[in-house]
Amino acid sequence: MDRIIIENANIFDGLTPDLIGGMSVLIEGGEILAVSDQTIKDSGAMKIDAAGRTLMPGLIDLHTHAYISDVDVGKVDRSGDAYRTAYGIKLLGHALDCGFTTVRDVGGGDWSMALAVNHGLVRAPRYFYSGKALSMTGGHGDLRRVGEDQHEGGAGCHCGECNSIAVIVDGVDACIKAAREELRKGAHCLKIMASGGVASATDPIWAAQYREDEIRSVVGEAAARGTYVAAHCNPPGAIRRAVACGVRTIEHGALIDKETAEYVASQNAFVVPTLIVFRALAEFGQAIGLSKVSRDKAKIVAAQSVAALDVLRSAGVQLGFGTDLIGDLYVRRCEEFTLRREVFSAYDILRQATSVGAEILMLGGKLGCVAEGAYADLLLVDGNPLADIDLLAQNGQRIPFIMKNGSIVKNEL
Repeated sequence: MDRIIIENANIFDGLTPDLIGGMSVLIEGGEILAVSDQTIKDSGAMKIDAAGRTLMPGLIDLHTHAYISDVDVGKVDRSGDAYRTAYGIKLLGHALDCGFTTVRDVGGGDWSMALAVNHGLVRAPRYFYSGKALSMTGGHGDLRRVGEDQHEGGAGCHCGECNSIAVIVDGVDACIKAAREELRKGAHCLKIMASGGVASATDPIWAAQYREDEIRSVVGEAAARGTYVAAHCNPPGAIRRAVACGVRTIEHGALIDKETAEYVASQNAFVVPTLIVFRALAEFGQAIGLSKVSRDKAKIVAAQSVAALDVLRSAGVQLGFGTDLIGDLYVRRCEEFTLRREVFSAYDILRQATSVGAEILMLGGKLGCVAEGAYADLLLVDGNPLADIDLLAQNGQRIPFIMKNGSIVKNEL
C-alpha cells in the first residue's frame, strides 16, 4: 500500500477539545505512522494538501441494522436473503459516504457480510456485528403478532424459534447455547433484548425481559470469549438490572431516570442513545407503514428521549453514538448530530462518535483517534466541527475526503 502524507491540516484527534493547527500525518499500510507539527519529507509519498481543513477520525455508528430493510419487520423476513443483502449494501455505502468508517450491527448482522466487506466486495465501513439478538418468547425480538404461532422463517428457520433479526430462547441452558452459537459464528459481541421495544407487536415498552439468571448466563459466555453484552433496554428498572448483571452497553435508554443513570455511571457501563430513530418513527411511522401499536410506542420514547439525554449527561454516563434507522429511514442518519446538540456541546458529540465509540468496541487507541499506531480511518471536513457540529449533519456534503484503513474512498479535493 502506498505511503500518503496529509499536510496543512487542523487536527481534531478524537480526544482533546481544541484543534491542533499546521499538522502533517504520514500513513502507510492502513496505519498512521507519524503525526507531526513539522513538514514530513518523503519523496515517494502521495501528498494531499488539507489546506486548513479539519482532519479528524472517521465516525463510528454503534447501532445499525444492515439487513432490516423495512419498518414492518415481517416483510424483512419475507423478502429473502438476496434482497436483505442488497439493502445492506446500499445502507452501508450511504453510511460510508456520510463519514462513518465503522459501524456495529446489533441485530441480524453476520459473518458473510463482514467477509464481503473485508474482501472489498462491498463499499462499506468497518463492520462489527453481534449476530442475531437473543430474545425471550414474546420479547422485543419475537416478531410474531398475537394470532401467529410461527415466524416466517426468512432466515432459513421454520421452527418458530428464529427470524432474520433474532433467535428466541428461554431459560439458562438455551441462552448459553444460543450465545455460544453466535460467538461460534464470529460475533464481536452479544446482544440481548432486555425490555420492550417499538417495532415488536406484543411487548409493552415498559416491560423488563429475561430473568437475572438468563442475563448473567449470556454475560458469562461473552466474558469467557473476552467480549461483552449489549442490551436493548429502555425503562429504568430493566436498565439497572441489566447493568447489575454485567451488561456493558445499554442500547437506547430512552426512559432512564436520574437514580438509574447515576448507577450506570458508577458501574462504568455505557449507553448508546438513538434519538433519531424514535423521532423519525413518531413523525413518519404512519406514512411508511408502521403499525398503530408501534407508532404509539414511538411517540412515548420520542417525547422523553431528549430529556433522558440530559439525565445521562448530568450523571456523567459515557455515551456512544447510534442511530438504529431501518427501512428507508437510514438516509436520516446524520440528523442524530443535530438532535444531540440540544443537550451536548459539539466536542462531547464528536467524542461520542469517535473515541468513546472506539472504547466501546474495545479498540481504544486504534479507532476513533488521530495518533501514531492508530488505524488510518480519517476525514477531512470543510470547516471546524468543534464550532459547528452541523457540518457532520449534511450526509457527507461537507466531507470532501474519506479514508478507511489507509485507502482513499472519497476524494473531492
